[in-house]
Amino acid sequence: MKQNGKVQWDKANENLRRLIRLTREMLALADEGDRDRLDDSCGILFGVLRDMAYRLRKTAEVECESHRNAQHWDDSDAAQHP
Repeated sequence: MKQNGKVQWDKANENLRRLIRLTREMLALADEGDRDRLDDSCGILFGVLRDMAYRLRKTAEVECESHRNAQHWDDSDAAQHP
């Protein structure tokens, strides 16, 4: 991040929120894909998607906590952007 201003932190935090939302979509797709699959290789593919979604979400949550600890996170924004 080139600047440490509030606008830059807000953008970074919003990107983390977007990433967490994306992992929810990834998990939903993994569930649907696994439910509708026709063979084992698709099951493996959707299992990998599920695994990556959980890993990404955990890493993003750790980063969010890091931003909170550095007092660069506004929890009131989270209500507007789940």
